[in-house]
Amino acid sequence: MSLYKPDEQQLRHQICEIGRLMRQYNYAEGTSGNISARLDDEYFLTTPSGFSKGQLYSDQLIVVNIDGEKVGPDTEANRDLNPTSEILLHLECYRQRPDVNGVVHAHPPTAVALTCVGISLEHCILPEAVIMLGLVPTAPYAAPCGTENRDSVCDLIASHDAIMLANHGSLTMGDDVWQAYLRLEVLEHLANVIYRAHQLGGAKPLPIDEVEKLLELRQRSGLAHPHDEELFREWYDSMRYRYDYFRVTAG
Repeated sequence: MSLYKPDEQQLRHQICEIGRLMRQYNYAEGTSGNISARLDDEYFLTTPSGFSKGQLYSDQLIVVNIDGEKVGPDTEANRDLNPTSEILLHLECYRQRPDVNGVVHAHPPTAVALTCVGISLEHCILPEAVIMLGLVPTAPYAAPCGTENRDSVCDLIASHDAIMLANHGSLTMGDDVWQAYLRLEVLEHLANVIYRAHQLGGAKPLPIDEVEKLLELRQRSGLAHPHDEELFREWYDSMRYRYDYFRVTAG
Protein backbone atom coordinates (compact mmCIF):
# COMPACT_ATOMS: atom_id res chain seq x y z
CA MET A 1 0.00 0.00 0.00
CA SER A 2 1.34 3.41 -0.98
CA LEU A 3 1.45 6.32 1.47
CA TYR A 4 1.68 8.77 -1.42
CA LYS A 5 -0.92 11.50 -0.85
CA PRO A 6 -0.18 14.53 -3.06
CA ASP A 7 -2.12 17.76 -3.14
CA GLU A 8 -4.40 17.23 -6.15
CA GLN A 9 -4.60 20.86 -7.23
CA GLN A 10 -0.85 21.25 -7.11
CA LEU A 11 -0.47 18.02 -9.07
CA ARG A 12 -2.89 19.27 -11.72
CA HIS A 13 -0.78 22.42 -12.19
CA GLN A 14 2.43 20.37 -12.37
CA ILE A 15 1.03 18.14 -15.10
CA CYS A 16 -0.04 21.16 -17.14
CA GLU A 17 3.41 22.72 -16.75
CA ILE A 18 5.05 19.48 -17.87
CA GLY A 19 2.70 19.42 -20.86
CA ARG A 20 3.85 22.90 -21.85
CA LEU A 21 7.50 21.84 -21.57
CA MET A 22 6.86 18.75 -23.68
CA ARG A 23 5.30 20.88 -26.41
CA GLN A 24 8.03 23.53 -26.16
CA TYR A 25 10.84 21.01 -26.56
CA ASN A 26 9.11 19.00 -29.31
CA TYR A 27 8.56 15.90 -27.19
CA ALA A 28 4.84 15.81 -28.04
CA GLU A 29 3.67 16.91 -31.49
CA GLY A 30 0.04 17.65 -32.28
CA THR A 31 -2.14 15.98 -29.68
CA SER A 32 0.34 13.19 -28.97
CA GLY A 33 1.86 12.23 -25.65
CA ASN A 34 0.23 11.76 -22.28
CA ILE A 35 0.97 12.34 -18.61
CA SER A 36 -0.39 10.74 -15.46
CA ALA A 37 0.17 10.79 -11.72
CA ARG A 38 -0.89 8.64 -8.80
CA LEU A 39 -3.39 10.18 -6.40
CA ASP A 40 -3.50 7.15 -4.11
CA ASP A 41 -3.70 3.35 -4.41
CA GLU A 42 -7.01 3.48 -6.27
CA TYR A 43 -7.13 6.69 -8.31
CA PHE A 44 -4.94 8.39 -10.88
CA LEU A 45 -4.90 11.77 -12.60
CA THR A 46 -4.39 11.79 -16.36
CA THR A 47 -4.42 14.04 -19.38
CA PRO A 48 -7.48 13.90 -21.67
CA SER A 49 -7.50 12.49 -25.17
CA GLY A 50 -7.29 14.80 -28.18
CA PHE A 51 -5.56 17.86 -26.67
CA SER A 52 -2.19 19.45 -27.30
CA LYS A 53 -0.10 18.99 -24.17
CA GLY A 54 0.91 22.62 -24.43
CA GLN A 55 -2.65 23.95 -24.09
CA LEU A 56 -4.06 22.05 -21.13
CA TYR A 57 -5.87 23.60 -18.18
CA SER A 58 -5.85 21.98 -14.77
CA ASP A 59 -9.61 21.38 -14.67
CA GLN A 60 -9.44 19.45 -17.97
CA LEU A 61 -7.45 16.65 -16.34
CA ILE A 62 -9.38 13.48 -15.55
CA VAL A 63 -9.42 11.14 -12.56
CA VAL A 64 -9.55 7.42 -13.39
CA ASN A 65 -9.58 4.23 -11.35
CA ILE A 66 -7.15 1.33 -11.76
CA ASP A 67 -9.33 -0.07 -14.55
CA GLY A 68 -9.05 3.17 -16.52
CA GLU A 69 -12.66 4.19 -15.90
CA LYS A 70 -13.40 7.89 -15.55
CA VAL A 71 -14.65 8.73 -12.07
CA GLY A 72 -16.13 11.92 -10.64
CA PRO A 73 -16.61 14.52 -9.69
CA ASP A 74 -16.61 16.04 -13.18
CA THR A 75 -15.64 19.62 -13.85
CA GLU A 76 -17.33 21.90 -16.34
CA ALA A 77 -14.19 21.64 -18.49
CA ASN A 78 -13.76 17.84 -18.51
CA ARG A 79 -17.36 16.62 -18.41
CA ASP A 80 -17.34 15.59 -22.07
CA LEU A 81 -13.69 14.54 -22.26
CA ASN A 82 -12.19 11.06 -22.18
CA PRO A 83 -8.96 9.83 -20.61
CA THR A 84 -5.92 9.46 -22.84
CA SER A 85 -6.31 6.57 -25.26
CA GLU A 86 -3.04 5.14 -23.92
CA ILE A 87 -4.18 4.99 -20.29
CA LEU A 88 -3.59 1.22 -20.17
CA LEU A 89 0.13 1.85 -20.67
CA HIS A 90 0.19 4.12 -17.62
CA LEU A 91 -1.92 1.89 -15.40
CA GLU A 92 0.32 -1.09 -16.06
CA CYS A 93 3.23 0.93 -14.64
CA TYR A 94 1.25 1.66 -11.47
CA ARG A 95 0.12 -1.95 -11.12
CA GLN A 96 3.64 -3.32 -11.32
CA ARG A 97 5.49 -0.54 -9.53
CA PRO A 98 4.15 0.73 -6.17
CA ASP A 99 7.19 3.04 -6.12
CA VAL A 100 6.06 4.82 -9.31
CA ASN A 101 3.90 7.91 -8.77
CA GLY A 102 4.26 9.59 -12.17
CA VAL A 103 4.40 8.40 -15.79
CA VAL A 104 5.17 10.32 -18.99
CA HIS A 105 4.68 8.95 -22.50
CA ALA A 106 6.24 11.16 -25.18
CA HIS A 107 7.56 11.16 -28.75
CA PRO A 108 11.15 12.51 -28.43
CA PRO A 109 12.23 12.70 -32.08
CA THR A 110 15.89 11.71 -31.91
CA ALA A 111 15.29 8.83 -29.52
CA VAL A 112 12.47 7.53 -31.71
CA ALA A 113 14.59 7.94 -34.85
CA LEU A 114 17.29 5.72 -33.34
CA THR A 115 14.74 2.94 -32.77
CA CYS A 116 13.65 3.26 -36.43
CA VAL A 117 17.15 2.35 -37.61
CA GLY A 118 17.86 -0.23 -34.93
CA ILE A 119 20.30 1.78 -32.80
CA SER A 120 19.90 0.86 -29.14
CA LEU A 121 20.00 3.30 -26.23
CA GLU A 122 20.87 0.44 -23.88
CA HIS A 123 24.51 1.41 -23.53
CA CYS A 124 26.50 3.27 -20.89
CA ILE A 125 27.57 6.33 -22.87
CA LEU A 126 26.90 9.32 -20.61
CA PRO A 127 27.45 9.46 -16.84
CA GLU A 128 24.26 11.42 -16.16
CA ALA A 129 22.21 8.88 -18.12
CA VAL A 130 23.68 5.94 -16.19
CA ILE A 131 22.81 7.66 -12.91
CA MET A 132 19.37 8.95 -13.85
CA LEU A 133 18.08 6.27 -16.23
CA GLY A 134 20.05 3.07 -15.81
CA LEU A 135 19.87 0.92 -18.93
CA VAL A 136 17.24 1.89 -21.53
CA PRO A 137 15.77 -1.05 -23.48
CA THR A 138 13.65 -0.87 -26.63
CA ALA A 139 10.33 -2.71 -26.68
CA PRO A 140 9.16 -4.22 -29.99
CA TYR A 141 6.78 -2.15 -32.08
CA ALA A 142 3.10 -2.39 -31.19
CA ALA A 143 0.05 -0.47 -32.35
CA PRO A 144 -0.64 2.49 -30.04
CA CYS A 145 -3.79 3.07 -27.99
CA GLY A 146 -4.62 -0.51 -27.05
CA THR A 147 -3.59 -3.63 -25.22
CA GLU A 148 -0.82 -4.40 -27.73
CA ASN A 149 1.02 -1.25 -26.70
CA ARG A 150 0.73 -2.15 -23.03
CA ASP A 151 1.72 -5.76 -23.59
CA SER A 152 4.85 -4.83 -25.56
CA VAL A 153 6.41 -3.20 -22.47
CA CYS A 154 4.84 -5.40 -19.81
CA ASP A 155 7.98 -7.46 -19.15
CA LEU A 156 10.23 -4.38 -18.99
CA ILE A 157 8.34 -2.14 -16.57
CA ALA A 158 9.39 -3.93 -13.38
CA SER A 159 13.10 -3.53 -14.06
CA HIS A 160 13.45 -0.20 -15.92
CA ASP A 161 12.59 3.45 -15.34
CA ALA A 162 12.89 4.47 -19.00
CA ILE A 163 11.79 2.40 -22.00
CA MET A 164 11.76 3.11 -25.71
CA LEU A 165 8.77 1.95 -27.77
CA ALA A 166 10.12 1.07 -31.22
CA ASN A 167 9.02 3.45 -34.02
CA HIS A 168 6.71 5.21 -31.59
CA GLY A 169 7.88 6.93 -28.43
CA SER A 170 9.21 6.73 -24.91
CA LEU A 171 7.91 5.74 -21.49
CA THR A 172 9.48 7.22 -18.37
CA MET A 173 8.51 6.64 -14.75
CA GLY A 174 9.44 8.32 -11.50
CA ASP A 175 8.92 8.78 -7.79
CA ASP A 176 6.76 11.70 -8.88
CA VAL A 177 5.63 13.15 -12.18
CA TRP A 178 8.48 15.68 -12.29
CA GLN A 179 11.08 12.95 -12.02
CA ALA A 180 9.34 11.06 -14.83
CA TYR A 181 9.55 14.20 -16.98
CA LEU A 182 13.20 14.88 -16.11
CA ARG A 183 14.04 11.35 -17.18
CA LEU A 184 12.46 12.15 -20.54
CA GLU A 185 14.82 15.14 -20.92
CA VAL A 186 17.87 13.01 -20.07
CA LEU A 187 16.67 10.28 -22.45
CA GLU A 188 16.42 12.63 -25.42
CA HIS A 189 19.78 14.20 -24.56
CA LEU A 190 21.33 10.72 -24.53
CA ALA A 191 19.75 10.00 -27.92
CA ASN A 192 21.10 13.24 -29.40
CA VAL A 193 24.62 12.42 -28.23
CA ILE A 194 24.44 8.87 -29.59
CA TYR A 195 23.14 10.19 -32.92
CA ARG A 196 25.98 12.71 -33.26
CA ALA A 197 28.56 10.21 -32.09
CA HIS A 198 27.46 7.78 -34.81
CA GLN A 199 27.93 10.54 -37.38
CA LEU A 200 31.50 10.92 -36.11
CA GLY A 201 32.35 7.23 -36.27
CA GLY A 202 30.39 5.56 -33.48
CA ALA A 203 29.72 5.94 -29.78
CA LYS A 204 32.18 4.22 -27.43
CA PRO A 205 30.80 3.05 -24.08
CA LEU A 206 32.31 4.11 -20.80
CA PRO A 207 34.92 1.74 -19.29
CA ILE A 208 33.46 -0.84 -16.94
CA ASP A 209 35.28 0.48 -13.86
CA GLU A 210 33.87 3.98 -14.50
CA VAL A 211 30.36 2.57 -14.81
CA GLU A 212 30.82 0.89 -11.43
CA LYS A 213 31.62 4.28 -9.89
CA LEU A 214 28.50 5.74 -11.47
CA LEU A 215 26.38 2.93 -10.07
CA GLU A 216 27.67 3.78 -6.59
CA LEU A 217 26.58 7.40 -7.19
CA ARG A 218 23.22 6.12 -8.45
CA GLN A 219 22.84 4.17 -5.21
CA ARG A 220 23.84 7.10 -2.98
CA SER A 221 21.45 9.40 -4.86
CA GLY A 222 18.50 7.15 -4.11
CA LEU A 223 18.00 6.35 -7.82
CA ALA A 224 19.13 2.73 -7.81
CA HIS A 225 16.69 0.10 -9.01
CA PRO A 226 16.33 -3.34 -7.36
CA HIS A 227 17.13 -4.99 -10.71
CA ASP A 228 20.28 -2.94 -11.35
CA GLU A 229 22.71 -5.64 -10.26
CA GLU A 230 21.20 -8.24 -12.58
CA LEU A 231 20.87 -5.88 -15.55
CA PHE A 232 24.32 -4.38 -15.31
CA ARG A 233 25.92 -7.79 -14.80
CA GLU A 234 24.55 -8.74 -18.21
CA TRP A 235 25.94 -5.50 -19.62
CA TYR A 236 29.33 -6.19 -18.00
CA ASP A 237 29.44 -9.66 -19.55
CA SER A 238 28.66 -8.34 -23.03
CA MET A 239 31.23 -5.54 -22.70
CA ARG A 240 33.97 -7.84 -21.43
CA TYR A 241 33.38 -10.04 -24.46
CA ARG A 242 33.77 -7.00 -26.73
CA TYR A 243 36.91 -5.79 -24.97
CA ASP A 244 38.47 -9.26 -25.13
CA TYR A 245 37.55 -9.52 -28.83
CA PHE A 246 39.12 -6.17 -29.68
CA ARG A 247 42.26 -6.99 -27.69
CA VAL A 248 42.70 -10.27 -29.56
CA THR A 249 42.02 -8.80 -33.02
CA ALA A 250 44.23 -5.79 -32.34
CA GLY A 251 47.07 -7.93 -31.05
